[in-house]
Amino acid sequence: MATVNVRSMDGLQQEITAGKNVILADEPVEAGGGGTGLNPYELLLAALGACKSMTVSMYARRKGWDLQRVDVELNHEKDYARDCVDCPEKNVKLDRITVRLRFTGNLDDDQRRRLREIAGRCPVHRTLTGQIEIVDVDAG
Repeated sequence: MATVNVRSMDGLQQEITAGKNVILADEPVEAGGGGTGLNPYELLLAALGACKSMTVSMYARRKGWDLQRVDVELNHEKDYARDCVDCPEKNVKLDRITVRLRFTGNLDDDQRRRLREIAGRCPVHRTLTGQIEIVDVDAG
């Protein structure tokens, strides 16, 4: 796996490097940032959307299907959990990501259904819906 490095810049701006690639993250002006890059949730949605698009594109290519383009629209929202009887905390917010997939190409209904199924199996989707362990290590 690749290593990603994040370095703080002016204000809330962050420089993100992965290999030779560099992108900026920031908060919008109304949230106290400079609006010079994607915010952290937008980066998360971008990772999920890119993974879904790449996964279905590779699958369709292997199958020889006429998938010409994939459009993925993602939205994130927090919603108070209403029926959270088993939640240890009663004031819980659930994260909900809504994904809209559009496939362009000469595809039948079964192929489109299968591509939606495959999109749900992309590695980032599996990571986000699986159990995640994040280990913070003091780097000095």
